[in-house]
Amino acid sequence: MSDAKSQYREVIPPHQEAFEGSPRQYLRTGTLDRSHLLALLRLGDFTNDAFIATDADGLISYVNRGAERLFGYRRGRVLGRSILDLLPEPTLGGDQPDAPGQMRALPLRSDGRRKDGSIVEIEGASTLMPGLTGMSHLYVMRARRTEIDEDNRRAQLASLVYRNTSEGMLVLDPKGFILDVNPAFGKLRGLHESEVIGRHVRMLNSPCHDRDFYRAMWRSVLETGSWQGEHWGQHKNGELYPEWLSINSSYIEDGSVFRRVMIFSNIAEIKRAEATIWKQANFDRLTDLPNRQMFHDRLEQSIKKSQRNGTKVGLLFLDLDRFKEINDTLGHAVGDDLLKEAAQRLNECVRQSDTVARLGGDEFTVLVDDVRETRDIARLIKKILDRITEPFHLGVETVFISTSIGVTFYPDDATQADVLLNNADQAMYVAKSEGRNRSCYFTASMQAQAQTRMRLVNDLHLALAQNQFSLEFQPIVHLGSGEITKAETLLRWTHPARGLVPPSEFVPLAEETGMVGAIGDWVFCEATRQAHEWRTRYLPQMQLSVNISPVQFRHEGIDLAFWLSHLETLGMSGSGVTIEITEGILLDSSSRIDEQLAAFRNAGIQVSLDDFGTGYSSLSYLRKFDIDFLKIDQSFVSNLGRGGPDFALCEAIILMAHKLGIQVIAEGIETREQFELLRAAGCDYGQGYLFSVPLPAERFECLLAQCEDVRPG
Repeated sequence: MSDAKSQYREVIPPHQEAFEGSPRQYLRTGTLDRSHLLALLRLGDFTNDAFIATDADGLISYVNRGAERLFGYRRGRVLGRSILDLLPEPTLGGDQPDAPGQMRALPLRSDGRRKDGSIVEIEGASTLMPGLTGMSHLYVMRARRTEIDEDNRRAQLASLVYRNTSEGMLVLDPKGFILDVNPAFGKLRGLHESEVIGRHVRMLNSPCHDRDFYRAMWRSVLETGSWQGEHWGQHKNGELYPEWLSINSSYIEDGSVFRRVMIFSNIAEIKRAEATIWKQANFDRLTDLPNRQMFHDRLEQSIKKSQRNGTKVGLLFLDLDRFKEINDTLGHAVGDDLLKEAAQRLNECVRQSDTVARLGGDEFTVLVDDVRETRDIARLIKKILDRITEPFHLGVETVFISTSIGVTFYPDDATQADVLLNNADQAMYVAKSEGRNRSCYFTASMQAQAQTRMRLVNDLHLALAQNQFSLEFQPIVHLGSGEITKAETLLRWTHPARGLVPPSEFVPLAEETGMVGAIGDWVFCEATRQAHEWRTRYLPQMQLSVNISPVQFRHEGIDLAFWLSHLETLGMSGSGVTIEITEGILLDSSSRIDEQLAAFRNAGIQVSLDDFGTGYSSLSYLRKFDIDFLKIDQSFVSNLGRGGPDFALCEAIILMAHKLGIQVIAEGIETREQFELLRAAGCDYGQGYLFSVPLPAERFECLLAQCEDVRPG
């Protein structure tokens, strides 16, 4: 390359004469002297045309900046190379010069080869010049118009994107000084371009990041040429916001940095959306407490912490007592307010390091870390029980509830999160069964009971198909005449291994597992079939009552069309059957309940309200629904005595019912005194062991066949 430069100095001696006019104009005139040639070459770096000079051997001895741009080479990389590397097949028009020293411009058209291997169409002129070592060439070229137009179009498009993109962009020189910013950057930071151009990029450093952060960032840029990540931007007014920052570098031929480009994207909205999604996934929308997913995560973390520290973890499982009744009576809006208030009270009872979570419905958990003494949990439980039993003032309503709490410990009771939760759940159910508003600690026996319960559920699925169910009938006696005209149908399950399973044990399981619908259909069909038989053989007015589970109304629904079709098949009217419902069903104000009760009424099926007086009794139920019978709960009958409060209550119920055209049935009559008091009070019917225990169909049929007065003698 040094030889080529020395040849160039020999061919073009120094000259100071000024050059006037266009280089291409002089080439087209046909001749050019050597002084003009030197001036022409000096102007090479001030024109967009590409200038290349070669020696007599065709080796490149001069390139200008236009040639660098056109072919993609730095001049230091191309001097001394053959012109054929850039112009493989140059095509020259016209004749060669006639005399030595004469220079003539010849039209040039060729395909040029860029550094990256791409081909560009070239147009221009080539001038053959005499030199000390022979004839040399000067090429003046540019890309054909189509190439130029495409480059200009791309440049304009890039400029359009740069100026109109919504992302802030700035351009740095290799030393980090700001050369240019786009409008979006000014809007993003609240800065005018005059406030940043010419200043060092460190002016944009955020107070949220320390010096080590920026050192690591620029170290990456210097080593790899790029960096990207989250960054806190700061508006001119001091407001901080999250942004995504990307830094990329552009290099020249010798590997040195030409420019660096920084791109800023405001991600505040994205962050807010991510936070919203995360909160919805991990927190309960109603109470803002951690949900089941977040609770499990924190329980796992507490277990790991306990393993490191050697401490205990306490887990409390809470269920609000009789919440469903309140929710159904006063409406879901009041129920939601109650849950929110209960969540707030629970948070007030625990330490800041503890976790209160809502698993769903009215179920809550409390996670207590670093339990040193069991009595610490006992104090917390008492605090929670007392706080929950305080009245809830919810708008115009004042509500009283309590809670049942199950307690378990890690690692005493279990070492796995799901087992701990199951243990606490089991203990909570024991607390609820023992009377509510209390706590119960998990024991090993509870696990055995839970396993027994699970096996019972499995067996219950087979009971219907294997004909393990049967019916018993307890007579309902007219207290005035002593006649048996009614009977209550009672379901019995004879387990092949356990024997007789109490209804209080298997009916809740049937309701929880969804089997109550199929079992209820079977009971209705068997009871009405038996009623039809007894009405035909013994008493035409015989009427059997069938208990309906609230779950059948609320969730499963009753297939009334099937029931009525069955009655039609038997040839029996609806008057032969009465359905017994509890007050809890009437508490549900849904249209489904209203429609189903109206359908029973239209079919001639009477309705009996069971256990009256034990729940949220309301006269509005009796006005709203067509109730045929009220059944006084046996808890009032068992302590019946003349002049006592229970007797006064029974008298009031009987009087009220008769005023509304409703007949009354007293349950649990076991003594003659109870019988006499109720009959004297005007009670219509009685049911209890004084008359008969529940009987299988064969024995009950014998009772009917005798047609005797079953009143006490």
